[in-house]
Amino acid sequence: MRERLNMSILKIPTPLRSYTNGQAEVTVNGGTVASAMTSLIEQYPALKPHLFSEGGDLRAFVNLFLGEHNIKDLQGLETPLGESDRLILIPSIAGG
Repeated sequence: MRERLNMSILKIPTPLRSYTNGQAEVTVNGGTVASAMTSLIEQYPALKPHLFSEGGDLRAFVNLFLGEHNIKDLQGLETPLGESDRLILIPSIAGG
């Protein structure tokens, strides 16, 4: 079965915007969160080490929300995306 090529908006947090030419939102393609993230990395390869481990897994401190729901509480990277869905990338901030 071929995956649909939905276009979604991915909101980029301020600390990572230097890797997206200053853009706060980018358009990504894909029928799942995983394919949308692949689309993001294809467009902005410098983001990859900030979002993914060397093994290709999403880093533990990277949170992706579909609307108000963390994808970890849905189907993870296999969460389906509808036409014009909005993903929000929120990296955890450590401090003390």
